[in-house]
Amino acid sequence: MRRRTFLAASGAGAAGSLLPGAKSADAAEQAPRISATLTTRDVQASKNAQAVYAHLVALENAARAQASPKTIIGQHIEAQNELYNAHYGDTGDVTYAGYHYDKVRAITNRLPGFVEIDLGPGYGSATGWGTYSSRSYTQHLNLPSGQKQWQYVEDAVDLAFGVWKGLPREADGSYNCQGAMVSADGRRVSTPANGGGAAGMVGLSFHQPYPGSAVKDFSTVLTQAAGKSPGNPEWNYPPATLTTDQTWFTKVVDWEADTPEYRALLADLKVLAAHLSYFAAYDVPVLLRPYHEMNGDWFWWGGKTPASYKKLWWITYDFLVKTKGLHNLIFVWCPNAWNPQSTNVPWDYYPGADRVDIVAVDDYSPHNSGLTNLYYTGLAGYAKPRMLAETFNLPITANGTNALTASPWVIWSIWGDGLTRSDVNSNADVKATYYARGQIHTGGSGTAYGQNFDWGSVHAD
Repeated sequence: MRRRTFLAASGAGAAGSLLPGAKSADAAEQAPRISATLTTRDVQASKNAQAVYAHLVALENAARAQASPKTIIGQHIEAQNELYNAHYGDTGDVTYAGYHYDKVRAITNRLPGFVEIDLGPGYGSATGWGTYSSRSYTQHLNLPSGQKQWQYVEDAVDLAFGVWKGLPREADGSYNCQGAMVSADGRRVSTPANGGGAAGMVGLSFHQPYPGSAVKDFSTVLTQAAGKSPGNPEWNYPPATLTTDQTWFTKVVDWEADTPEYRALLADLKVLAAHLSYFAAYDVPVLLRPYHEMNGDWFWWGGKTPASYKKLWWITYDFLVKTKGLHNLIFVWCPNAWNPQSTNVPWDYYPGADRVDIVAVDDYSPHNSGLTNLYYTGLAGYAKPRMLAETFNLPITANGTNALTASPWVIWSIWGDGLTRSDVNSNADVKATYYARGQIHTGGSGTAYGQNFDWGSVHAD
């Protein structure tokens, strides 16, 4: 995540310059329907992953045909900040993993249809990777346990698992299926209920500290270019001490020479794979969004040459899918919002259709900027479902703004505490979006949450 905006011309002239070969916004809207299946990329793709991807393709095709498209409303959960950061959110205190998932229900009696969690640095960590409790899927890593800064990962994993399976639910061999958790101050809390059955789709982002870092903390995700961001408490870290320059990065992706930097990358990817293997064991599909915002310079993987970035993606893809045999993944490629007249256009960073399933953007442009459609149109030529992966802005507001009319993304996901930031959204805005049944698919199961889509229909089993 990065709170960056820019000023750029909007309208057909700007949109037409976005993607090589794109003729205009109208031409993009009339693009041919897409027919790709997940098995085109991964012949061993799991049944549930295939079903989820087929649904997303159907939403994309409805948008391209201008046939009453629907958008899944999503919510990113920054569990590390919810659990440990008293300055995060709207309470003035620490809360619990999934607070902002539950906050949607408190405001609207609805739930998000998509939930993305973060697997990344330990909050305030002074050490390497660790775990909080002993879990079968991480035991083989031989990491130190009882590390409080890693509790958030386990809580977030349980929340995401429960979005797919339902919370609360009968014991099924998974962790915390009844949702019992302990807050950072020792209070016992429960994961928000969602009807006890299939309640939505799940995703995972990966704010990976730089390979070889002795400390696995958010400060080692950022580069020296990032600095501090006083307006966003989760960014109040000193910049990394390592200059993660191109020379170093080239060593990280030099698998041919089996460099120490490359081996350090694999050590980190083993931690990611371990957590993903838990979802795979129960065929829970995961929209995996690694190495996002690569066309900026604030993360160690960003601002590098396109060729070396693509090599990082290919290494990661091959390790997870081919080496670790994880076939429940749906890969999301996600640049930061770009200026078509500047140097941060992302096209050269695209890893290729054979390793990407969804194309996305992180867009923190202000409401009414006119830029969201510019990105939506620009991504049309990839013939993939399009997703707005990070934003503070709700698509439909109480004053009548409706970004989905021109840009019906398959998923529109709100970043963390942006849901209730008073300088961006009001509760009336949250309601305006979640009550827009003609355009929005919300989450939950049963009849208690007003959902307008049967999430069990995308379960193949």
